[in-house]
Amino acid sequence: MPKIFLNYDQQIDKLKNEKNLLIEDVEYAKEILRQTSYYSLIGGYKDIFKNSTTKKYKDGTRFEDIVELYYFDESLRQLFMRYLVKVENEIKSEVSYFFTEEHGESQTAYLSIANYNYVGKKNQKDINRLIKILEGYVTKPTDYHYINHAQKKYGNVPLWVLTNALTFGNFSKMYMLLPQKLQSKISKNYAYIDESKMVSILKVLVKFRNVCAHGERLFTYKTTDSIPDLPLHRKLKITQKGTQYVYGKNDLFAVVIALRYLLSDKWYKEFMKELKKTIDKYLKNNDSISEKELYEKMGFPENWRNITRYRKK
Repeated sequence: MPKIFLNYDQQIDKLKNEKNLLIEDVEYAKEILRQTSYYSLIGGYKDIFKNSTTKKYKDGTRFEDIVELYYFDESLRQLFMRYLVKVENEIKSEVSYFFTEEHGESQTAYLSIANYNYVGKKNQKDINRLIKILEGYVTKPTDYHYINHAQKKYGNVPLWVLTNALTFGNFSKMYMLLPQKLQSKISKNYAYIDESKMVSILKVLVKFRNVCAHGERLFTYKTTDSIPDLPLHRKLKITQKGTQYVYGKNDLFAVVIALRYLLSDKWYKEFMKELKKTIDKYLKNNDSISEKELYEKMGFPENWRNITRYRKK
């Protein structure tokens, strides 16, 4: 049956009488549904509270339980976004610096296929697409005054001027399409991460960054890409299924591991302190989900807090 429109009263009636959800304060529930939407709140966070057999909520599940999980996930998005942006800004700076050092400040450099790894049909297609995006910023007026100024006054927009206007995805793609020599120069600024590992990590981080930016459910999100096996997987003794690690590859803990390698020690300690505080606050104030179940959903091993005890190599 196709989904049909339900007004707020009908939505609440469905939750209470069809889905076995406890709602004591109807006006509060209406206001939350108005602020978040039924689809984002109920559709996004219901699974963990559902009885898999009856498809109804487990006995005793309250509307507030779903709301608190929603706000917990929102806090996680804000936290991860803040530190992913630090990685994004640094990657942008590194790519811009080393590319310009190699090819000069003329915009013709980053608009030329000769300065990319133009080998293979996929790379060629991706490079042509990237150059088309870059051309869009430098050949016509934009919403960025600093780009327009460079266009008008100098007839040239150096890559370092274009940097802030480009997305993390654009710059990550640019890194992936550079010749290996240039990729290596950039990755050497990150201990124990070579160019191949960097490509894999960036693919995952870009997707998680977009989840955070678009307000999608983060705590259970998994990508189709994976970060590479890293020493911290082994040191944390993460469970394996065959030769594959169960946690920390394409889940939220994969981001925690990747940030360990890409953030400065100072920033990573701050990140971990805030992450522990966010999770502890949620677990302290909510008993509808056990600590073990929450970690399972997030892809966190039980000893995840020990990650800073180990060296990265």
